[in-house]
Amino acid sequence: MRKIKLFICTLILLLPASRSMARELEKSTIDYEYQNVGDCTFGTPVANALPSTPHISYTNIFVLGNGGPNLSNIANFTINWDLRNKGLYQFSMLTTDGVPGWYVDLLGNISHTFANANPSVKLSNTRIPGLDGDYYVNKEGDNFIMVSKNKGFTIYFSTSSTRPDCSGSANNNDPIARISATPTAGVPPLTVSFDASASSDPDSADEILTFFWNFGDGSTATGELVSHEFVAEGEYDVVLTVTDEGGRTGQATKRIKVKEDIVTPPGSNEYYNRFNELKDEFYSVSNGYFSADGSPHHSIETLIVEAPDYGHESTSELYSYWLQLEVMDGKINEDWSGVGEVWDAMEKFIIPTVDDQPTNSVYNPSKPATYAAEFPDPNMYPSPLQFGLPVGEDPVSADLSATYGDQVYQMHWLLDNDNFYGYGNRGDGTSTPSYINTFQRGEQESVFETIPHPSWEDFTWGGEEGFLPLFTGDPNYAKQWRYTSAPDADARVVQAMYWAQEYAKEQGITLTDHLGKASKMGDFLRLAMFDKYFMKMGAEGLTPGKGYESAHYLMSWYVAWGGATPPGEWAWRISSSHCHFGYQNPVAAYALTNVNELKPKSQTGENDWNTSLQRMMEFYTWLQSKEGAIAGGATNSWNGDYSPYPAGKSKFYGMAYDDNPVYHDPGSGTWFGWQAWSMERVAEYYYITNDKMAKDLIDKWATWVKSVVKLVGDDDFEIPSTLEWTGEPDDWNAANPGNNNNLSVKVVSYGKDLGIAASTAKALIYYAAATQKHAVLDTESRDLAKEILDRMWNKYRDDKGVSAPETRGDFNRMFEQEVYVPSNYSGTMANGDEIKSGVSFLDIRSGYKNDPEFGRLEEMYNSGQEYTQRYHRSWAQIEIALANAEYGHFFYESANKSTPEKNLGIKVNPNPVSSYVNISGNAKLTNAKVKVLDIAGNVVITKSFKDLQNSAQLSLEGLSTGLYIIEIINTTTGEKFREKIIKR
Repeated sequence: MRKIKLFICTLILLLPASRSMARELEKSTIDYEYQNVGDCTFGTPVANALPSTPHISYTNIFVLGNGGPNLSNIANFTINWDLRNKGLYQFSMLTTDGVPGWYVDLLGNISHTFANANPSVKLSNTRIPGLDGDYYVNKEGDNFIMVSKNKGFTIYFSTSSTRPDCSGSANNNDPIARISATPTAGVPPLTVSFDASASSDPDSADEILTFFWNFGDGSTATGELVSHEFVAEGEYDVVLTVTDEGGRTGQATKRIKVKEDIVTPPGSNEYYNRFNELKDEFYSVSNGYFSADGSPHHSIETLIVEAPDYGHESTSELYSYWLQLEVMDGKINEDWSGVGEVWDAMEKFIIPTVDDQPTNSVYNPSKPATYAAEFPDPNMYPSPLQFGLPVGEDPVSADLSATYGDQVYQMHWLLDNDNFYGYGNRGDGTSTPSYINTFQRGEQESVFETIPHPSWEDFTWGGEEGFLPLFTGDPNYAKQWRYTSAPDADARVVQAMYWAQEYAKEQGITLTDHLGKASKMGDFLRLAMFDKYFMKMGAEGLTPGKGYESAHYLMSWYVAWGGATPPGEWAWRISSSHCHFGYQNPVAAYALTNVNELKPKSQTGENDWNTSLQRMMEFYTWLQSKEGAIAGGATNSWNGDYSPYPAGKSKFYGMAYDDNPVYHDPGSGTWFGWQAWSMERVAEYYYITNDKMAKDLIDKWATWVKSVVKLVGDDDFEIPSTLEWTGEPDDWNAANPGNNNNLSVKVVSYGKDLGIAASTAKALIYYAAATQKHAVLDTESRDLAKEILDRMWNKYRDDKGVSAPETRGDFNRMFEQEVYVPSNYSGTMANGDEIKSGVSFLDIRSGYKNDPEFGRLEEMYNSGQEYTQRYHRSWAQIEIALANAEYGHFFYESANKSTPEKNLGIKVNPNPVSSYVNISGNAKLTNAKVKVLDIAGNVVITKSFKDLQNSAQLSLEGLSTGLYIIEIINTTTGEKFREKIIKR
């Protein structure tokens, strides 16, 4: 730790309102002199331009080092620098004594290179002693830094009164604190082991961290690994404070429950243990699931192409899963701090801020967007913007703006965590994670045919008009911002918070702030309930809708919104005409209409979600095949241009059936994963409500799934991968639904997608739990789920989580796939890759050639072999953890614990016990194996008995005081008895 000696510390000056007030202020400043600090240059000179500093006034000024100017009479420094327009509009100071003036405008006294690499400023004739000279400039967060080029001082203008870090890091961020504790509950005295090794510093893996523990009972400790004994009953919030070399800190909290009457000892539930193991793997710094900023990666491995085209991208889907992980952690370990941490990350990284979407205030719901048709093939783009065609009216945005303001509170679907493409945010080229987009060009555009581009389009990269001419035809292209949400991800956030409020309420905890955010996100999700251009439903033509005539009330494929970058003043919003069953979420709809803490605050939100809930359940029913699987979906815009439907098309509230809505490469209805993802929500909804329509759907679906999942040998399994559809559903009649005898599905390929296998298990677990709650337990569904989870755990567990070998024949397209670029277009990616007609996927992603796996990929491609890899997708690791936790919650105790008198007739006494426990059983129990397990699930005693007809004694001497489990197994029948005992 670098040593910092404070020599002078007096009052920070505030901006005076007048000269007379200024004279009354005590003349003082904060000025730190540093000794043995090494480097106070804060990373200057930097390789990139100075990021925008929009009209920030600093009242905290620190002069670091030796020989700097005396700024004791400076009350305020203001800078207004706009990188996009390369404009410096203000560079001024206010003084407390009028020397050299009350307002000192320095624009005429400087020259600068803020827009270039190695940005700097030269000040001359300022009349402020010691200030003239040449300086490198940089930003640290919102703070502005001037580093003298030839003298030993730095001027640090700060938004905070906290002393600046002078460690030499230009971006010293707070370290991230993580706690692992074993156990988290038990009887007193309870010894708990704490582990802070998953903590990290986002600036450097080599940063030396220090750890301070406050155990909440008056005791403290230091060190990465510590243990502590809690001697009295109570709930203790253990706080870990992690400090980096620059003095920045991060905190985490873990709740420890110490009680005499622990009902289900944490550690005795094998499936809860699996959840905790995978959670710890996910947060382990050495495993690499997170970026330096703390944004989760799609996968540990970078060479992966699926929906994200690079492993260290992130998605809104993943953020919603991350929230589910922390909600389950709250349930199992009663630690709710992670829920807040995820919401903080969402609002920091993936929900665009007001500054990221600056012109929403001029959005006109009566003219929501300019029409452009969707074309089937990328080579038919750009699609001309047709300014003369009328579109419908947006009936909900005025209500949303009146309730919440101008910010659209949705997650953008795709982030570039490591700035792999080099766009940064708002055109700065450096910030991480950055908002990017890919898919833009019709149903046949696969990920291998996309051109990644920034969400903030300021024409810095691409061609003369940036990337816009690749997608839309416009006689007058304008700089703009635009974002796209995936409604299923935002709905999953609401679903997660439904369970959060349920679990927290059971523990007497309120999550008011986070529930309010989920309610707000759910309210904005109503934008997904409408046709893309708000055209009338079922019109089969360009017929603008009025009011709710454009509402399908389903979760469509996307919501997109955008507008001009300042100083432009226009904005637009669209939804999607295409609806996929896989995006529907009845749990979210139920939560937004039946849970007071989650009901929308807007005028019409609750009513819209009530209609949506019923419409979703009808949609599922309409799409259920005769076997039980659910088919693709429906569209209100045939061919993407509102063409008339083909003759004989099945319809749902005016929409036409489409077995592959939105995408055809590969077909969006062919992936089995949609079945598991979406129907798990239906199973949850059935469990929550006992809704008859949900029961009928999931009864039939579960029967089909149980017939197509394969258990292979004694230790493996296969799940469907690709489905093939024939026929169409019957026209929807809500009063008399058809039987869909003409709609059929066939499994055409199998695989081992472990994440989707876990989703399948979750669906079966919730279905089984619902049958147990509302009808008769479906043991087949319960047991198949257990088989999937156990076989997966035993066969595919590795040192970073759970993974299975995957063969990726489609990776040949990285070398072979031409990415369509119009012949009249030329431009460059941010990394310098040329964008022109004839380029391949790899040509515009040359960074892939530096990937550690690229050599092996290229070698296998050249030899005609298919690339294989074990992938650790973050969402899949979380889903596997969640599925195990759900099984542990619903079925572990019932499967592993029996009633003594009813089943085995066993008695254990005394309890509590000091030294010996007596065990007695009936005459039928002639062979028994007895185990004693500690609270962590470790076997500490094993003994066999030939006959428990008479009492037998088991010594517990040598065991420390605490809670234990006695497990007795009839080795003849396999019956099991378990009872907790307390050792005094």
